[in-house]
Amino acid sequence: MKFATKAIHAGVEPDPTTGAIMTPIYQTSTYVQESPGKHKGYEYSRTHNPTRTALQKALAALENGKHGICYASGLAATDAVLKLYKPGDEIIATNDIYGGTYRIMKRIYEPFGMVFKFVDMSDLANVEAAISQKTKMIWIETPTNPLLKIVDIRAITSICKEKGIHSIVDNTFASPYLQNPLDIGADVVMHSVTKYLGGHSDTVMGALITNDDELAKQLAFIQNASGAVPGPQDCFLVLRGIKTLHIRMQRHCENALEVAKWLEAHPKVAKVYYPGLPSHPSFELAGRQMRGYGGMLSFELKGDVYEEAVRVMENLEVFSLGESLGGVESLCTHPASMTHASIPKEERLKTGLKDTLIRLSVGIEDVEDLIADLEQAIG
Repeated sequence: MKFATKAIHAGVEPDPTTGAIMTPIYQTSTYVQESPGKHKGYEYSRTHNPTRTALQKALAALENGKHGICYASGLAATDAVLKLYKPGDEIIATNDIYGGTYRIMKRIYEPFGMVFKFVDMSDLANVEAAISQKTKMIWIETPTNPLLKIVDIRAITSICKEKGIHSIVDNTFASPYLQNPLDIGADVVMHSVTKYLGGHSDTVMGALITNDDELAKQLAFIQNASGAVPGPQDCFLVLRGIKTLHIRMQRHCENALEVAKWLEAHPKVAKVYYPGLPSHPSFELAGRQMRGYGGMLSFELKGDVYEEAVRVMENLEVFSLGESLGGVESLCTHPASMTHASIPKEERLKTGLKDTLIRLSVGIEDVEDLIADLEQAIG
């Protein structure tokens, strides 16, 4: 079954009671049992809910996985993964990483004795040098947030398999439409479902997908035991959202490429970070690993003046200044003060994240209007 067909049909069956084509919102906390322990597969909605079950099956299918497990947010999904490990275990992570991921690793789990090493994974030598006998997992984010670096998933997961290390890929920026990390060796794929999978800026959710039966069992146990589960209304909204994922991603990619080309040619723009540009250092790798280049890009203005970057962001009219990404509407974000504010400035600067960097989530509006908005804002 091809992607578009899966996006619309996978995991979803007509309601057996009414024939409703859309999965019902099972807004219930508990389920009546015929006898103690004798039920229809559902006891309590923290553990299982039919709407959530349908979504989990759909997400697993989109990532070519066997098991999908949904959580209340992307960070709740990240938290579930980190709970697989214990004090003394070492985890290697991408240094150009979402600020919330950095925060939960450094400020929640590091005080409990886990060790985190953040390296530039665009150079495999950095990864290999960081591995020790205590390394238990490598956390890959690609494309990275916000500098749009591309990490070679196949190469790193091969190293992981040789050494018996878990590999986890944050696939949020790409979505299952553009890449499927499980197909090239990853043990688990993580999504902030809030973003492209939901696609309409109206829900918060996370998900993990895996083909590993034992990992799936552990992650489902954590889902139930810790209780960070999404409600049925949110699951319904995401089930609706993924039905148009393929169409939305096509337009996100088309628009972002046009915006990136326009920005790169602008006399006031110093640098554009977008893997679909031939000038990007990982352009060829992105072309091999992904089926498109995505809807995310970042750029810097010439002069590197903070006040000028702020002026541009404040002057945007079609692009809205706000957190998050992946919705149908275009968003502008200032990573240093918003999505990555939890990372100390000295650490941000080491990775190349300047206070003047502007990140765009390019939506599915008419691209001519998006470029006109940037033109009037930059001046």
